[in-house]
Amino acid sequence: MRPLIRPLGTAAGVMVAALTVFSPQVFSSGTTAWEMNSYSDFVRGRFEGISLSREGRLSLSPKVDTVFTSDQSVIWSVAQASDGTLYAATGHRGRVYRIDTAGKSSLLWTAEQPEVFAIAVDHNGVLYAGTSPDGKVFRIENGKASEYFAPQARYIWSLAVGSGDVLYVGTGDQGKVFRVTGPGQGDLYYATGQSHITGLAVDSEGRLLAGTEPNGILYRISAKDKAFVLYDANLPEIRAIAPMPDGTVYVAALGGSVAKRAQSAAKAAQGVSGAGAATATTTTITVEAQAGPGPEIKPGDPKQQPQQPVPAATPQVGPQVAPVVDLSGVEKSALYRINPDNTVETLWSSREENIYDLLALEKQILFSTDEEGRIYGLSPDRRVTLVVQTNEGETTRLLPSDHSVLAATGNMGRIFRLGEKPGATGSYEAPVHDSGTASRWGSLSWRADVQAGCSLVFRTRSGNSAKADRTWSEWSAPLTNPSGSGITSPNARFIEWKAEMTGTGGATPILNSVTLAYLPQNSPPVMKSVNVTIQAAATPQATKTATGSAAGAYTVTVTDSGDVSGSSSAGTSTQTLPRASSQQITLSWQAEDPDGDRLVYNIYFRSEDATQWMVLKSGTHDNSMTFDADILADGKYFFRVVASDREANPPPIAREAQMTSAPIMIDNTPPVVTLGLVRYTAGAAHVEFEAADAASPLRHCEYSLDAAGWVPVAAADGVIDSLREKFVLDLTGLTAGEHLLVIRAADSANNSGLAKVVLK
Repeated sequence: MRPLIRPLGTAAGVMVAALTVFSPQVFSSGTTAWEMNSYSDFVRGRFEGISLSREGRLSLSPKVDTVFTSDQSVIWSVAQASDGTLYAATGHRGRVYRIDTAGKSSLLWTAEQPEVFAIAVDHNGVLYAGTSPDGKVFRIENGKASEYFAPQARYIWSLAVGSGDVLYVGTGDQGKVFRVTGPGQGDLYYATGQSHITGLAVDSEGRLLAGTEPNGILYRISAKDKAFVLYDANLPEIRAIAPMPDGTVYVAALGGSVAKRAQSAAKAAQGVSGAGAATATTTTITVEAQAGPGPEIKPGDPKQQPQQPVPAATPQVGPQVAPVVDLSGVEKSALYRINPDNTVETLWSSREENIYDLLALEKQILFSTDEEGRIYGLSPDRRVTLVVQTNEGETTRLLPSDHSVLAATGNMGRIFRLGEKPGATGSYEAPVHDSGTASRWGSLSWRADVQAGCSLVFRTRSGNSAKADRTWSEWSAPLTNPSGSGITSPNARFIEWKAEMTGTGGATPILNSVTLAYLPQNSPPVMKSVNVTIQAAATPQATKTATGSAAGAYTVTVTDSGDVSGSSSAGTSTQTLPRASSQQITLSWQAEDPDGDRLVYNIYFRSEDATQWMVLKSGTHDNSMTFDADILADGKYFFRVVASDREANPPPIAREAQMTSAPIMIDNTPPVVTLGLVRYTAGAAHVEFEAADAASPLRHCEYSLDAAGWVPVAAADGVIDSLREKFVLDLTGLTAGEHLLVIRAADSANNSGLAKVVLK
């Protein structure tokens, strides 16, 4: 058979256009480009008559014709007789259809069971069909069906015809293979110890290949009860097997397929009656995860304890349908090549798509998946091409036909024929692009090779919902200038484009890359927090004088000779007293910009009794600042931080945000302690005094007698909480003589005022 798809080579013609370079005159600062130019970019879109090469090139796909459309939801199996007649087994009404070479279809047979998962045609054109869930094999000849073999199994998943028209039957849920040579003449050929025989094929030497579930083991059965494990996959189910004449075997494996098929069968079969003479049948199947180890391998199998790396789903009769096993986060399917020396290579794997069937052609391997019914091509150098997307739920079966390929689908049971030449038209819809915010659309440009007689045009549409729905704009008028066509779709957050291709005489346009330019709406910065902290200032390092002494410091030394030395006499007017530690204010803030613009900050302050904001600092990129509190007079103050993205955007579109702190009390002035009545007699003293602060309420008062420790003093009214408080202090048990009494009062800012009195 000739190859279905020609490999896409380098475009021979001159490129129509290069990528557009957008100048500041066209778009404002901050223009963003959405570019698609690779396989991974394009594969997420929607294909209609379009192929995608591994190099990331879009072209018209092979012409697809509908050969057969059933009224059933899925075609499970397709077989072709030597005269070209097709047979299709469907679900969920157990119907088998016949399609002749002219494309005329007819209902051939309706089974009593709802599912016909497998059919096969022998060399004489006799059709065999396996029914489920009450597994039986029927022989259909000249339009008449008769029971051929009953394996006493729940499911019949696969059939294969060997030499001499021997029929092999793969069953579940006991994982047995039967060899049937005539009506009722069937024997157990091999018991795998697995739950299901999910695939059968006969190799070039007449040996039977059997794929199983739930351990994903491929057996090569050479005689009754004699088998060799050809491969143990990491996935639960061997789905399809394609032996080659040179001994190579291609294998498709996946997870959860049996559960999916059984579950869909259960849903559709409930309350559904078969047509014609079939009796009404209702089937309910429960799908459960099999968490424990697999069944024991029967004698003759070299694997004594099979591993089960992924929990598999095993169908069992029950009252309800349980969920399919969740295999998210791990590989869902893989395509393997088993070489004649039994070495194994992984050719393709996916975490998003389930592979359902494969077909080995002369120069490539075709395989189908459940992602919009896609069919891929794998070249000998392992390059994957998306050949065609049927836009059905899944492509379940592939089989060769005369210079073409037939593909059966699920979701709506159809059979398509893929031709050798590209179709006349096709379209590709890009995935929806999220610009992050309302955006102004610029232009669309592309690189493509468009031969004479072919055409390539684009359209766009936009909206503000993540999924393109009725709220979106209509598709725009055609865009035809590859160097940059202005986008007319309304400004919005989301946009997508569509390419429409037309070919002629087997020629097709080839699209290499697409670039869409837009200017996102400039989002304002977001202020997260503003924090103000007041703390004592760190003691600055003293400034040294020319003589090396510290300015503002003094030292007095008295020797035994009575001399006093020092830079100045203590207590004289020349004495320089050290300045007490002042308070410092640290202002810190957090902000961010949704667009990632660098922010610049202005900081302002305002006193409680003022109305205008004063600039404290401007044009800073820092997120904090510290300053001495005594640059502000006593009172309550507010601080405001304004964040702006003006350095990253032109003035007309620059945005800013601001946040104001809670009021902060600044109090640099200590309370004043004023002495009142003082009486000292016979070892007792009575002292009355008053403390007052101009800015903040008093919080604490205490006294010290003769330089001893500090002792708290209560206010006359019992609570120290006002700007002015009166105090009465009575001391008893004083020794005769003078005593030094020091009184200290502190305000809310912890400023202290002192007074002293000598009791005589």
